[in-house]
Amino acid sequence: MDILIEWIRQFIDIILHMDLHLNNWITFMGPWIYVLVFMVIFSETGLVVAPFLPGDSFLFALGAMAAVENAYLSLPMLIVLLSVAAILGDAVNYHIGKYLGPRVFSKDTGVLLNKKHLFAAQAFYEKHGGKAIIIARFAPIIRTFAPFVAGIGHMRYSRFLAYNIVGGLLWVWSFLIAGFMFGNMPTVKDNFHIVIFAIIFLSLLPVAIETWRGWKEKQTRGAALNER
Repeated sequence: MDILIEWIRQFIDIILHMDLHLNNWITFMGPWIYVLVFMVIFSETGLVVAPFLPGDSFLFALGAMAAVENAYLSLPMLIVLLSVAAILGDAVNYHIGKYLGPRVFSKDTGVLLNKKHLFAAQAFYEKHGGKAIIIARFAPIIRTFAPFVAGIGHMRYSRFLAYNIVGGLLWVWSFLIAGFMFGNMPTVKDNFHIVIFAIIFLSLLPVAIETWRGWKEKQTRGAALNER
């Protein structure tokens, strides 16, 4: 238990002081740092068991490190490498969902493993899949599960891939460039933990808005049915 608490404490410290930890990792790892950052982004987007990885703050901090004079990290290199990692990760996640889904939903009945849920997921992603996948890119934790559910719902892969590429490029480019432009401002550097909390809040905001809209639509439909 004490070991778990210590791991959690260290993980929180890494998130809140990502810039300092990245600087230490770069000094220690040299060119292998590119392998590390690729695996972090790929794992968060590609492995369902790794939704806890700090993708948004990680990208922002990487952009900030690339802006430092005589920096080891190259912004163009990061943009290309991590765009590939994000797109490849979602593609792998989709196929994991697609091929594990039929086994999970192998029974005709059940509270959670009901085939009706599978068909409902398929219908949802056929109707809203593009917007949902792009929005999910900017939502911590949710972005890890969105491609998996799309795979379970057997969303047409050509359509998924198009939105995967758009969402991946928007996500990687926006946070890297934001970090490159603003990460080394004195106010940001002195209050990096506050910036991280702000990034998390803004990342969750689109999903909260879409959830609220869905709830309002459901309430409106319910009220209309009750009036009949």
